[in-house]
Amino acid sequence: MNPITRFLSRRMPLAAMSLALLLGASSCASTARVGVTNDFDHSVNFRNYKTWAWLPEQPTDTEGGPAQGYQSFLDKRIRTAVEREMTAKGLTRVDKAPDLYVAYSAKVEDKQRTNTGAYGPYGYPYWYGYGYGGLYNRGFVTDYKAGTVIIDFVDAHRKELAWRGQGQAQVDNQTISEEEVYRIVNGILGTYPPQDQQARR
Repeated sequence: MNPITRFLSRRMPLAAMSLALLLGASSCASTARVGVTNDFDHSVNFRNYKTWAWLPEQPTDTEGGPAQGYQSFLDKRIRTAVEREMTAKGLTRVDKAPDLYVAYSAKVEDKQRTNTGAYGPYGYPYWYGYGYGGLYNRGFVTDYKAGTVIIDFVDAHRKELAWRGQGQAQVDNQTISEEEVYRIVNGILGTYPPQDQQARR
């Protein structure tokens, strides 16, 4: 093997690895992780809930429109996503006398994330000085939009909150897209029913 061939053969795997890492980072950036939390009444046996309906007292939709007359795109997206996930969990939507009432709220907020470390927001290191200067550990601030969805399950007989799930993810626009709604709602309802010994009794 001549010197040129040997040089290229050593560099190609490194180039391929760098490209794979770059593509992986881009993929992660385009699909932000959904942060999910939940809380619930530990005295409730969630297996008793079989049917559900939308809470009739919810006065406005997610973008401030009237409950009657029209629905915003975001309102339709959330309702469709919730109904799909509830069906997948074996819960049946009914018009009268449900076991559960379901309500939700959603919003998009401008937020900032402060990062500290040797690497900037795009993965490149900050270099300081010359020779033995090494990496310069500095902070940077990233602006982003966060979409938050809260889903409440209200016991229809007791008229009390039985379960609440909240999901938040970085979104691209001032509204939450259809894909992002499904991702957030799926993350929230993926934690229902709660996996707690008291809840499983």
